[in-house]
Amino acid sequence: MFNVNEYFNGAVKSIAFQTETLPATVGVMAKGDYEFGTSQKEYMTVTSGSLTVTLPGSETAQTFKAGETFEVEANQRFKVTADVESAYLCLYE
Repeated sequence: MFNVNEYFNGAVKSIAFQTETLPATVGVMAKGDYEFGTSQKEYMTVTSGSLTVTLPGSETAQTFKAGETFEVEANQRFKVTADVESAYLCLYE
């Protein structure tokens, strides 16, 4: 069955599920600044809104809009700013 997760006092919510090939989550983020950690390699695709991301090893933030994907290796931390309420799909390898 689905596993529902809530982070940052409910500002980020996700539902975990198994795709045909990889585990995944779909989620939403309220406007705000967040820092996440990974335990597996992640492929995060913005599905609505936009996310400004500072990837590990970079000091420069990049903005990803609906339809765009970024990758984060396992055991890393990255920062995300949502300027508008946004949604995402995350695949885990």
